[in-house]
Amino acid sequence: MDVKIPGLGDIDEVEVIEICVAVGDVLAENDSIVVIESDKASMDIPSPAAGTLKSLQVEVGDRIGEGHVIATLETEERDDKEDDTDDESDASSDDKTNSEAAEEDQDDTEESSQSTQTASSEETESDSGESEQEIEVLVPDIGDASGVVVIEIAVQEGDVIEENDLLVVLESDKASMEIAAEYAGTVLEVAVKVDEEVSEGSLLARLRTKGTSKKSDDESSEKPAEEKSAEKSKSASSADAKSESEPESKAEAQSGDDDKDQGAASAKVYAGPATRRLARELGVDLSEVKGTGSRDRITKDDVKDFVKQKMQSTQSGGNTGGGLPQVAQIDFTKFGPVDMVPLTRIQRRGADNLHRSWVNLPHVTQHDETDITDLEDFRQSLKQEAERKGVKITPLAFIVKACCHALREYPNFNASLHADGEQLVRKQYINIGMAVDTPEGLVVPVIKAADEKSIWQLSSEIAELSDKARDKKLAMDDLQGGSFSVSSLGALGGTGFTPIVNAPEVAILGVSKLQTKPVWNGEAFVPRKVLPLSLSYDHRVINGADGGRFMNYLTSSLADIRRLVL
Repeated sequence: MDVKIPGLGDIDEVEVIEICVAVGDVLAENDSIVVIESDKASMDIPSPAAGTLKSLQVEVGDRIGEGHVIATLETEERDDKEDDTDDESDASSDDKTNSEAAEEDQDDTEESSQSTQTASSEETESDSGESEQEIEVLVPDIGDASGVVVIEIAVQEGDVIEENDLLVVLESDKASMEIAAEYAGTVLEVAVKVDEEVSEGSLLARLRTKGTSKKSDDESSEKPAEEKSAEKSKSASSADAKSESEPESKAEAQSGDDDKDQGAASAKVYAGPATRRLARELGVDLSEVKGTGSRDRITKDDVKDFVKQKMQSTQSGGNTGGGLPQVAQIDFTKFGPVDMVPLTRIQRRGADNLHRSWVNLPHVTQHDETDITDLEDFRQSLKQEAERKGVKITPLAFIVKACCHALREYPNFNASLHADGEQLVRKQYINIGMAVDTPEGLVVPVIKAADEKSIWQLSSEIAELSDKARDKKLAMDDLQGGSFSVSSLGALGGTGFTPIVNAPEVAILGVSKLQTKPVWNGEAFVPRKVLPLSLSYDHRVINGADGGRFMNYLTSSLADIRRLVL
């Protein structure tokens, strides 16, 4: 069964902004497949029947039109051919029904700017001679849509707004629609609350506008005197009723200020209806979530990651650094011209991870040096053999090998602290993460079962993972499962630094630039190749004595590589 884009009214094409499923997923009827977006609304495209998703014909960012096939669905097979025909007919009918309903929702959204606002009767003259008018913003024709609720409120009483400013956002089962101001003016009243269910013709807000269209003035002047008189009486009654309920209204307004502020902030973020629904179900304020989609759009995964981070912070004892004083916000443009350069997705994620590790783990860094003159002589002697094998051997392969031996000797460095803070999870495997600098930011691919591989195998895998990282071809599995990390500055220089532990690991080794130094051998100073090392560890798991013993074992192994075969 082909799943197609339903009727879009007078819209030529829409953009695919979210894909909610993957090939092979088993779907129930009405499960969301993709989310599409026009200039005025977002819409979920649901599965017309239960079945298995066999293929997807679109990607995020594609622009498509009515009738475009977005996916292929395999429904349950029938033994009777006639039953199969009936089923296909029913599925087609369901698809058509969904398409018509979605088309009506979309058409309703397109017409909302023309049908949401009706003028009330009271009209006055301002000091400048401009006409003032009260406008009632009503729910537009929503067809057969049911369960329409207010999901966002973007304004408050007293706000001064411009034409086309967002007022509220409504959502039905199939689409979300934005209700915008048709005129500039002042918000007199917001008549609805977040999560309130509304129907066609329900009052959403009242506005006082200036300089409304001539058509509105003409229509007002053409009303019979009796109708004007009746409307004035109605306005007077409304004013009396408002006066009587003013204390109660003020109390309600005060209690609802926080909700309105949150709703206004959430309305300004870029997210589809399915994501907004998930956020409401999980109690997430979308204004606090960082979007990783195109144009910083917030996806379902962003909401889930946000919740996961909050839960992990709570489980770790709440030491998130939330009580720290904030860095002052400065307008740098007053000192001179500036450029705003957005961080890449990898940089944003990396910054979050590093900050979380730094504020949750009590770091200790221990510095040492090791003489690797003999190691370098041996490595140089392998150059011709390495060329024949098509492999480049770097000092990092020997460092990883030595780390594997040290981790076997001191297993607490190859562990993680349990979430309850009372147990240590010792890992029987040794997977070494290595930091790789890429144009997009720092990534840490993982060498799996590093202790079971030879120097040749380690050299080959290090080169392969480094190339994949720089070409952005790393798979998710390449970035998971690390138990210890190595960060090498290589030829960049430096005599030492403080690497940040890659939590939930408990230790990381920093490697600085190899230097030739005069070393006293008991009789004279001789030139030796010395490698600076910096070991950072989680002091909750590892104490200073353990750190010293680990570093001594590591430096001894690198100084005499014969120990690596013991």
